[in-house]
Amino acid sequence: MLSHDAQLVNLHMSRTMANNICLLFHCEYDCPIRNQLYFVEFSHQNEGARVRKFYPPFCASMPEFNVVGSCNGLLCIADSLYSDAVYIYNPFASNYKQLPTSKHSQQGETILGFGFHPMINEYKVVKMIYQKNAFNRRRPPFGFSPLLYSQSEIQVFTLGSKTWRSIGKICYALEHRSSLEAPLVNGRLHWLTQPVSFDVRKIISFDLADEKFQELSIPDCAGSRHRNHALAVLGRSLALVVHCRNGDSEIWVMKEYNAKGPWLKEFKIGAYSPIFQNPHSERSLGLRPARVICLLKDGEVLIEYEGRTLVSYNPKSRNFKNLVFWRMPALFRTIAHTGSLNWIETPIEE
Repeated sequence: MLSHDAQLVNLHMSRTMANNICLLFHCEYDCPIRNQLYFVEFSHQNEGARVRKFYPPFCASMPEFNVVGSCNGLLCIADSLYSDAVYIYNPFASNYKQLPTSKHSQQGETILGFGFHPMINEYKVVKMIYQKNAFNRRRPPFGFSPLLYSQSEIQVFTLGSKTWRSIGKICYALEHRSSLEAPLVNGRLHWLTQPVSFDVRKIISFDLADEKFQELSIPDCAGSRHRNHALAVLGRSLALVVHCRNGDSEIWVMKEYNAKGPWLKEFKIGAYSPIFQNPHSERSLGLRPARVICLLKDGEVLIEYEGRTLVSYNPKSRNFKNLVFWRMPALFRTIAHTGSLNWIETPIEE
């Protein structure tokens, strides 16, 4: 039976799906109870709306998890603590499925991606498994993740099938945070590589139809290994966010998808010091740079700062506006979500 909050959420869904985006807040560090999901329907007309809490029905067996991705109303959620359990979950319909366990060493690190390809009408979960080796015992350079392995095993699960499939290996060292940032554009998932030695970062795509990897070009002036980069989706286009040393951010957009570009510098956002809802909290999520969440219908850019506040940026006026919702968690990671009450068309076989 659905909880009272879940019933209220379902009543709001038809209006939300027709007019507004949904924002999900994954609260990894919100004491006393960790790993909770919150929801709010967002538009400029309902600023200050109430944030509602979700309790995934499988959370008792998975106390700590990562939200891998959102696609067509479905969330991919993976265990981040004890095992490699992966769930596909519709928070508004309260439907979920646990995927079969894949066969790999528990000593490795994994990077995941989740998406749908309209040409083949299939949802897939991609798992890259980096096995620990002698190189990993050495201390990595300052500021680099220890996830610098020579190659990884690639496994793919197609929703509706029964087992994971191994499709080979790749030699790219992907950023560890890429497990939480794998934008889906044109049926392809995207990740950034680690900057190794004097190499610049690369953008790697994985086509969910032919299951092949490809390197994408990166803007020459955005390729410095000394800058902080991130990927995002703006509208339906792939975007590269470049955080500069002076605090400014540049957003490069690939409006016509092509492995060789072109990239257009769509936005330049000046340095901004947001007003935090909880200014006394010192436990921001690693003081990470601003995260570009999505492009709003009015052309403004939604940005998350340090996992503690949301801001909308108007590129025409260059004004910033703090967004506050009632009962918003103190620390969170924001996911732009398309609400749906439907389940996948090809259900997983039992």
